[in-house]
Amino acid sequence: MEQNAEQAQAVIRAGKLTKVFRDFWRRPVVSAVKAVDFTVKPGEIFGLLGPNGSGKSTTLRMVLGLLKPSSGKLEVFGKEPQDIQTKSRIGYLPEESHLYPFLTAGETLKFYGSLFDLDASTLKSRVQQLLEMTGLTHASERRVGEFSKGMLRRIGLAQALVNDPELVILDEPTSGLDPVGCRQVKDLILTLAKRGKTIIISSHLLADVESVCQRVIIMNNGKIIVEGRLNELLENEALIRFCLPAASADQVRAIKEFLLRQTGSAALVDHPRKTLEQFFLETVAGVKPDAKAPSGVAYAEKIAPFLAGQGFAGEKTPCEK
Repeated sequence: MEQNAEQAQAVIRAGKLTKVFRDFWRRPVVSAVKAVDFTVKPGEIFGLLGPNGSGKSTTLRMVLGLLKPSSGKLEVFGKEPQDIQTKSRIGYLPEESHLYPFLTAGETLKFYGSLFDLDASTLKSRVQQLLEMTGLTHASERRVGEFSKGMLRRIGLAQALVNDPELVILDEPTSGLDPVGCRQVKDLILTLAKRGKTIIISSHLLADVESVCQRVIIMNNGKIIVEGRLNELLENEALIRFCLPAASADQVRAIKEFLLRQTGSAALVDHPRKTLEQFFLETVAGVKPDAKAPSGVAYAEKIAPFLAGQGFAGEKTPCEK
């Protein structure tokens, strides 16, 4: 009964989902997705992993309603992915953002915001917030065709969030970003999840997935080969680690001898390491880019207020509507 209740409220529910690509004469060419079953729950940060050609992108395109399944069942918010109202509740950042190169950053966000029929004051405030959040306020009048890859990634992320979506699908969200930008994206993902939004991440940068995702599936050759919570999949129950404050050489020796007598095995002793990301962020934290004349992306720390559930001048929060 509990499992049925979970499935009933799932944001995405796939059953025996299959996609076969066919040639002009309707002959099967490749089975990209082969009878996969999975659910994504509300408020979950869900990782979709796998090598190239494993069926990840095809699965995402079916969830987005860009491809129709060959067989099986797929529901998004309890409806078919092609439903227009369902699409309005989704934000999508593709692996490569093909934006209109002749539009400026501000015009790009206004264009995508207008597709969701946002009123003028709400759209104006959201565009301003998103440009500030992505560090592109100074480049709001520049055409996106002049942007670097990192700047394009940022404006692509901004357009995916302009409608304050309930389901956010991110394909390689940190590709092309510097370490500071990567950390900001991961903080944003965690903030959105705290608001109850559902996030799907597909990425080959496994360290990024590991730091934010709660549950993952790994696909290969169109099939799901592993599914589970990250803590359960990665935890090594065969080993136990103790962390102690700094001790003298004599104290360490005594502890090792005690453990050897108790367990019959010699303990490995080392010092904890920071990740390279932690070290980099700490190193550059005190040296911020020149805010007066930024040449690329300006330094930005805060998340757009409307994405954090704080509202903005002229815009009502969801609770006030």
